[in-house]
Amino acid sequence: MRRVAQVIAVRPEQLAAYRELHRDVPQPVLDRIRRSHISNYSIHLLGDRLFSYFEYHGDDLEADLALMAADEATQRWWKLTAPCQMPVPEAAPGEWWAAAEQVFLME
Repeated sequence: MRRVAQVIAVRPEQLAAYRELHRDVPQPVLDRIRRSHISNYSIHLLGDRLFSYFEYHGDDLEADLALMAADEATQRWWKLTAPCQMPVPEAAPGEWWAAAEQVFLME
């Protein structure tokens, strides 16, 4: 199992819309996430920063994320959520959600 933590900024004027969108995530989007071997997925908000965490139980995260990106329901969902977000300054060039470094794990 691989733990993935990521950060992105939410546009302040889009905060209410972003919250509202996530009150009812479409079932096909949730199904695609599960088929991509992702579980225990959550998004948290602090100020203008969104922090996401999920656990990946597959063998090829990049391939599973590519399948997710090719999914029509997910593409429609991202057209709604993307205008609410913007990369953080720490993001690498071309990176949308910036990967966070794990510095501690208690098991």
